[in-house]
Amino acid sequence: MRIDVWSDVVCPWCYIGKRRLEEALADSGESAEIVWHSFQLDPSSTNDDPRDLPTRLGEKYGRGREWGVQANAHVTEVAAEVGLEYHLDQAKSVNTVDAHRLLHLARDLGDAGEVPADTQGRLKERLLKAYFTDGLPVGDHATLTELATEIGLPAERVREVLAGTTYTDDVAADQAQALAYGANGVPFFVIDEKYGVSGAQPVDVFKEALRRANADRKPVTLITAPGATDGDAECGPDGCPI
Repeated sequence: MRIDVWSDVVCPWCYIGKRRLEEALADSGESAEIVWHSFQLDPSSTNDDPRDLPTRLGEKYGRGREWGVQANAHVTEVAAEVGLEYHLDQAKSVNTVDAHRLLHLARDLGDAGEVPADTQGRLKERLLKAYFTDGLPVGDHATLTELATEIGLPAERVREVLAGTTYTDDVAADQAQALAYGANGVPFFVIDEKYGVSGAQPVDVFKEALRRANADRKPVTLITAPGATDGDAECGPDGCPI
């Protein structure tokens, strides 16, 4: 089973959705290849905005700083229910394009066998924890280099990507694909290219989507005539029975 996930590393519901998906997979006994795709919630954000997160949220949605404080408190409580520790009072303003570019690097190196196949997933987890729990500036190149090398990416390749524009088009292509699927927000999950789950839905919703996807992949039940054996009246690569 393959699950494609669009999310941002500064999206609080994306981290919660990740945990709920992981719980659903564990409860269902399913194994899946999870591919992380880029989605920037605010491509215009900068790494040097002096405003704290509640102020930024309140101004973005036109509801004031106090609303931002209450919104952060609510999502922090929900995160705790799935075992996550949020410290949103420490969250730094960042532009996430470079973090997403490194996630593409991790995916490519994993596909090429240069790093373990799960490296992209481990980098995604580390970036989320860095932002939400550790209060680290995940738009800063030095911080990104430290986090990426910590989970096993080659430092030289990381610095090379951050110094240029490699994968910028891939980040944009991911965002365009999400919009083509009809996803205007994240997290957004697509299971086996058939079933979509929008938002950090309850675990039972993920389990139902996994169940349906798994049912679609089960082999058909063969019905044969009494006494017939496998291979009767059918042709294969080696010819046809007479």
